[in-house]
Amino acid sequence: MFNSFLLKRRLPVLAAATLALSLAVTSAQAATKDHFKVCWTIYAGWMPWEYAGAQGIIKKWADKYHIAIDVVQLNDYVESINQYTAGQFDGCTMTNMDALTIPAAGGVDSTALVVSDFSNGNDGIVIKGEGKTLADLKGMSVNLVELSVSHYLLARGLEQAGLSEKDLKVVNTSDADISAAFDTDQVQAVTTWNPMLADIKAKPGVTEVFDSSKIPGEIMDMMVVNSATLKDNPALGKALTGAWFEVVALMNSQSVESTDALEHMAKASGTDLAGFKSQLATTKLFYTPKDALEFANSPVLPATMEKVAQFSFAHGLLGDGAKDANVVGMTFAKGISLGDKGNTKLRFDPSFVQMAADGKL
Repeated sequence: MFNSFLLKRRLPVLAAATLALSLAVTSAQAATKDHFKVCWTIYAGWMPWEYAGAQGIIKKWADKYHIAIDVVQLNDYVESINQYTAGQFDGCTMTNMDALTIPAAGGVDSTALVVSDFSNGNDGIVIKGEGKTLADLKGMSVNLVELSVSHYLLARGLEQAGLSEKDLKVVNTSDADISAAFDTDQVQAVTTWNPMLADIKAKPGVTEVFDSSKIPGEIMDMMVVNSATLKDNPALGKALTGAWFEVVALMNSQSVESTDALEHMAKASGTDLAGFKSQLATTKLFYTPKDALEFANSPVLPATMEKVAQFSFAHGLLGDGAKDANVVGMTFAKGISLGDKGNTKLRFDPSFVQMAADGKL
């Protein structure tokens, strides 16, 4: 989706350790840091970051805390996470699965600052032919971005249908090519995300047999920041969180200004207002700090990440040396933790969202 990819290469263990060490050394000097960079890529749930940057909202909040924040758009989702992992950005938009399998598994301690939404129909499985069901996938080839959240969605759908990946063949196909591939006679089924999903579903004689609304809350979109940088510079967390909730409140205000903001985001994402609203309709965006906090504090979140860790381990995404799905430690609200506590690399920390909810930003 917006939020997935096939990772073309992984950091060797030594390189990952060296990277983590270099970041640790850098963080020792981070107390005096006042200029930060975060990156994002186009997706309905992340367009508020573009608006916040373009309309000076990020600058307003950064000025409040006497810092500067550059909000940088990258065209390649894979590259954005790779650059964040390499330390070229202090924060980056990514999904929960990618946060676990790329920076965290690569040794970079990362914090989910704001879990901004979850896919609620933005990802789906489509088969050619009318009246099809998940059971019809048996024996088929399914085109998708391998080892992405599309792959995860397929695995969860098969699980609910009493099938497994052994019952079909996965064909790796880039997100840029998947719509065109579906137009060929060779491709009978795909798993993908919006806007490609909307394009494919609009074709005659097709059936969407499963979508992310059937696994609510499992494919999350987040702003992830380097944990050491955040610890040494809480102003970064405050400014980003404050700016985010200012923008989503505007989007939800049902005003002339909100329409203008939505039109701006639609144009910036390459669609029109109707197209953008249709994507938002299948995105469960948390418009208030209270809603985001409720999700962050829910026991469903760690349960979901346990499923994600199991999938990631089964598909070799936690590194060659991973002995089980618990190799990467994760922490959550209310003192809940999963995995190796001695290797905690992914933190779901709602403390800044709590400040927003309490009006303390």
